[in-house]
Amino acid sequence: MNTLLTAVIWLTVLSVSFSILLDESRPEDATLSFTELGMKYGHSVEEHDVVTEDGYILTLFHIHGETKGPVLVMHGIFDSADTFIIRGNLSLIITLANKGYDVWSGNTRGNKYGRRHKHLDPDAGPKFWDFSFHEAGYYDLAALVDFILEFTGEQSIRTIGHSQGTTIHFILLSTRPEYNEKIKGFIALAPVAFLSNLIPPLSTLTKAWPAINKFLKATGTEELLRDHSAANDLIESLCSQGLIGYEVCYVLLSSTAFGFDPERIEPHFWEVILGHFPTSTSRRTLIHFAQIAVSKRFTQYDYGSVINFRKYKSLTPPNYNLEKVTINISLIASGNDNLSRLKDVDILRTMLPKELKYHVMEPMLWNHVDFTWAKDMDIYLYPYILSSLQEF
Repeated sequence: MNTLLTAVIWLTVLSVSFSILLDESRPEDATLSFTELGMKYGHSVEEHDVVTEDGYILTLFHIHGETKGPVLVMHGIFDSADTFIIRGNLSLIITLANKGYDVWSGNTRGNKYGRRHKHLDPDAGPKFWDFSFHEAGYYDLAALVDFILEFTGEQSIRTIGHSQGTTIHFILLSTRPEYNEKIKGFIALAPVAFLSNLIPPLSTLTKAWPAINKFLKATGTEELLRDHSAANDLIESLCSQGLIGYEVCYVLLSSTAFGFDPERIEPHFWEVILGHFPTSTSRRTLIHFAQIAVSKRFTQYDYGSVINFRKYKSLTPPNYNLEKVTINISLIASGNDNLSRLKDVDILRTMLPKELKYHVMEPMLWNHVDFTWAKDMDIYLYPYILSSLQEF
């Protein structure tokens, strides 16, 4: 016990020490909020509180535009609305705003812009964190879409999602099919529904997840990578140590999950990323993704046979019925993406009933996070996004 306590104390001291050094040297954009970044790059930002049916309070950012209609953009796991604006003038949010779109950038429950609830305290027990990405689709995305429709008076909107931001779309549209009338078109960047073809180390991690989850549960860990926690500050501090931090944390470690691509994320921008990513999510979210990977099914959360039967009237969780997803969809994927594997995207394509647009990124090394952070998105990605928006 004394050894463990000593280790914790030293980790805390190191985290605080590195954080002090980091605050003195980090790029300005690493420290700015979504609203501050919008203002820096020429746009005033409105912040709206959106309350879900089950009481979560989410921040929805809005950059007003009149000429081309509303577009909602949704982030991936361990991420927030910030991810679409931290590239400044090159970012998706600023690009769309400069072209006259009415841009909305949403957040899902649990991240730094979604740690509020009408009744539950995220720091006072596990109840706040009793959710996965299923609830983010069924409740959060639904509430965000409805808010925008009411605010703008439009009958339908267009949406863009990245990674888990695509997963929640497929959940909403399959479980609440009336939303197929509210979204006129959806652009899915690095789409994630099936995880049947993961490769090591991610495939190994999903198989080991029951043991990892058992440890997290035993230690009472429901929130993962909370902003300004000792663990998150330590990651940011260590990974921001100049070229060494970049080479170790991004090129060596992160590439095993995202796909190897040292070309599109520069060392100085990596430090900006670390000011915003990762942000918190629930333990149950990772459980749900691991279940999908191991079962090789795009299925609702598996509570165990007893609760499953009570909730689903079945011993196993039901598949999401993708045949109910009838909107116009543009899938944009990459052969170098270790999370959204092309074989899994192909499975998704066969399950969707409507003919859709499909594009595989041309650069050989385009990886999972290049869809939001690459330095050449304007050359390789945005032409497909903008053409899809126009067609929708």
